Amino acid sequence: MPLRSPFSCVLWDVDGTIVDASEGILRRLAVTLEHFGHPAPTYAELVHWIGPPMFESFQTNVGMTPEQSTGAVAFYRTLGKADGYTTGARLYPGIAELIADLAAAGVPQGTASSKPEIQVRALMDHFALAPYFASITGATSDERTLATKADIIAESLRRLRVAGVDTSRPVLIGDRHHDVDGGAVHDVPVIFVRWGFSWPHESEGATAVVDSVDELRSLLLVEDAG
Repeated sequence: MPLRSPFSCVLWDVDGTIVDASEGILRRLAVTLEHFGHPAPTYAELVHWIGPPMFESFQTNVGMTPEQSTGAVAFYRTLGKADGYTTGARLYPGIAELIADLAAAGVPQGTASSKPEIQVRALMDHFALAPYFASITGATSDERTLATKADIIAESLRRLRVAGVDTSRPVLIGDRHHDVDGGAVHDVPVIFVRWGFSWPHESEGATAVVDSVDELRSLLLVEDAG
């Protein structure tokens, strides 16, 4: 039986939702923080770093000023560029298949990530997922011009509309409270996935919470009874 979606389009967060890039992020953070005189983070502390824009995280987590944070972000990005942004990254099991199945069912998809867009595109190309997306949207490289999740969601929806996509019933898939908060600004419901980097309370306000890709699939694709 053919499949359809109750949503007119699907927006995807990337870090902690589609891709586990923690290995590379931890390595680059360790080098960056030590370069600027701060201790390297532990793996357990990555929950404080993955999700929000790095420009914000350097200030929140280690007390940098905005000016210092700008320098730290630039240094961190040079490390990422050197390794092609994809070193150590892996897809969460089953996610690529779900994205492909949504595309096969005719469901338009786009990314809405707080990662710089150049990195999002590199990851989607690396994992051969780019062809499934009607738009690939991320933050601006400085993480300041287009940085908040609400702004990124708005830009993702705008690009989808330009591509001729019906955005009347969107849904965002994400793993942090930034996704829930950003979706709320635009009345975009959020399905919260628990396999990313989050605290239990961060799912508050989400439309649904899932623990597995199979659970997510059941919400995004249903049998079309005709």
